[in-house]
Amino acid sequence: MQLVFATNNLNKLKEVQQLIPAHITLLTLKDIGCDVDIPETQNTIEGNAIQKANYVKTHFGYDCFADDTGLEVEALHGEPGVDSAHYAGAQRDAEDNMKKLLSELENKDNRKAQFKTVIALHFNGKLETFTGICKGEITENKSGMDGFGYDPIFKAEGYTKTFAEISLAEKNQIGHRGKAVKQLVEFLSKV
Repeated sequence: MQLVFATNNLNKLKEVQQLIPAHITLLTLKDIGCDVDIPETQNTIEGNAIQKANYVKTHFGYDCFADDTGLEVEALHGEPGVDSAHYAGAQRDAEDNMKKLLSELENKDNRKAQFKTVIALHFNGKLETFTGICKGEITENKSGMDGFGYDPIFKAEGYTKTFAEISLAEKNQIGHRGKAVKQLVEFLSKV
């Protein structure tokens, strides 16, 4: 089986590759000659995942999947949410995004948050979606060197370390993207 993962994010690709079984060949956008930054103009995480999967299916014809992920902070009414990647501006800088988020939460006691990933799959002429959620909280300071995005300031429920302080294998077990990919793999194992 061959599937395109519609992402240019090498960190996401690395996470997903660890979860995809060997009988599924994962192609990248580069592998299929797609060198554009696929638009993400929808106002929901699910909408963006579907938009990216539709783009690859429409323009290149491959069975594919795409994901979109957002960090939803309770005290900020779900922000940054769909705008997580460019929360602090169009430059899409993780350091700037974390700095802005920590600033927004500076005098707030409620630091509850959740990561949400939606995967949209185009397969055999049908569109399916899979959602993974990881509940946790935003820490007061950055901690850890691994991971990417908001990982240094997100601690999953029941954990004392941030996503940036745990192994990729552990993050894939408890994290939002790992949960969504497991649903994807389970679905593909039945077709």
